[in-house]
Amino acid sequence: MKLKNKIKAVDFFCGGGGMSFGMQKSGIQILAGIDYEENCRKTYEVNIKKAKFIKADVFELKEKELEKMLTLKRNDDNLLLIGCSPCQFWSVINTDKNKSKKSKNLLIEFERFVKYFNPGYVVVENVPGFFRKKAESGLEKFINWLESNNYVVHFNVHNTSNYGVPQNRKRFTLIANRITKNKLEPIRASEKLTVRDVIGVENGYPEINAGHRDNTDFNHTVPNVSDITLRRIQKVKKDGGNRLDFANDPELQLDCFIGRDNSFKDTFGRLWWDKPAPTITTKFFSVSNGRFVHPEENRALSIREGATLQSFPKEYKFIGTSIGNVARLIGNAVPPEYAKRVGQAIIQNHKNAI
Repeated sequence: MKLKNKIKAVDFFCGGGGMSFGMQKSGIQILAGIDYEENCRKTYEVNIKKAKFIKADVFELKEKELEKMLTLKRNDDNLLLIGCSPCQFWSVINTDKNKSKKSKNLLIEFERFVKYFNPGYVVVENVPGFFRKKAESGLEKFINWLESNNYVVHFNVHNTSNYGVPQNRKRFTLIANRITKNKLEPIRASEKLTVRDVIGVENGYPEINAGHRDNTDFNHTVPNVSDITLRRIQKVKKDGGNRLDFANDPELQLDCFIGRDNSFKDTFGRLWWDKPAPTITTKFFSVSNGRFVHPEENRALSIREGATLQSFPKEYKFIGTSIGNVARLIGNAVPPEYAKRVGQAIIQNHKNAI
């Protein structure tokens, strides 16, 4: 492909750079990442080379302002706009919906930029709930607008485990293009990766105990746990056990689960070696927040293990003020391998169109 036909992208709500990094790996040039959160700037800038980090509230950012800042052109066939807005409002996980209410209208703000620039390509990624409530989220209207303005639109919920990510993570993905008549879908992997394929001692993750601190960029750090929590974890069977393994021990059973063996069974659960990981959330470092206990070691997943299960490469640097702060960047990210496969579909389509 001639350089003048190289696709360039602006990544709205870029976070710590998962989408930008994957798109770069596919061969797309990232011009800028836009985010309101200052705490993702350093991580974004150190990993996403040659891209600009723009700290901005999308509710206040104006189209002309962005056009000038990045010297963008309207109706540019080689431009891709990406919108992966924060998804707390549409998530099935119990979060404070009042806090996240503002985020529910982010697609409408992103749509402003799509209408103004009329780019060759548009990508939107979010939680499945965003799709289930497509009228309320503004998605239905957005798809109608795209289709009536000569875009061919693919939209569906995909499990990233089918796309080279060692994790069961269902995500709504929209890829729109007005360059060809093809519906573009992420490129599937030939096989599923499991936890065993990517973490463990053989893959370069030394055995560690709860409370281990790693001050290198590898960040194989894991929080400490109380004595009683450690005793609970020790009782959970290796390779896929769950909290029922200590439910009959009156000292270890949690009051909130007495008589509720079928509720939240994944709490204190271990990952399986030979299955993809469960969804890596922002709380993957906490054993009481899901199935986040190492398959055989008596601890939660480390920061680096969580990042690896999200398909970040080992050399990806995470810069934050605390374990929770970094875990949030990782758990909220679009898995880079999945983003790469979305990018590859776009590049393939663009090459065929020239």
